[in-house]
Order: sequence, then structure tokens, then C-alpha cells
Amino acid sequence: MTTNNNGQAEERRAKTVRVSIKGRVQGVFYRNWTVENARELGMNGWVRNRRDGSVEALFSGDTQLVDRMVEKCRCGPNGASVTGLQVHPSSETAGDGFQKKPTL
Repeated sequence: MTTNNNGQAEERRAKTVRVSIKGRVQGVFYRNWTVENARELGMNGWVRNRRDGSVEALFSGDTQLVDRMVEKCRCGPNGASVTGLQVHPSSETAGDGFQKKPTL
């Protein structure tokens, strides 16, 4: 629970989403960039390359921070060219911290 500007307690809402990112997103350090940004925002979850050339991630945390991370993924790191991004709610357990997983 946090306190808003009026001194009132407000409940932090959390959510978990699975994101699929398509385009030129492999070979441009997209996963490392995702790990760095997700950790800065305090996300739990993971990121991995897919054999089809896409990148897949699971983000879990404060609703506003998850939304911010998804928006960051629309651009990605220098050298990336995102042509598609799909976001789906997930009930998967994200675990603690954020990590890079092996290609699937």
C-alpha cells in the first residue's frame, strides 16, 4: 500500500502479461536490453528468443510499471525494428527477479 498526494492510502495493483515481439528483434541485444529495463522497473519475469525469430517475455509487477515496460518494448534497443507486439494477460507465476531464459 502507498500514500497518494492527499495522504490517503491507495492499493497498488499488480498484473502479469505475456508479450510477443516481432520484427528485427534478434541479434540486436533485445533480450539483454529487456532484462536491464525490466530490472530497473522492478519487474519479475523472463525474456527469451523464439525459434521463429520473435522474442517472448513475461512481465509481472505494478500495473503502471508493467504498462510502461510494454511501451518500452514497442521501440526496443538501438538496432531493433519492432513490427508487431501482442500482449496477453497471464496467470503464469513469474518468480522473483527478472531473467533471460534459453531459446524455445
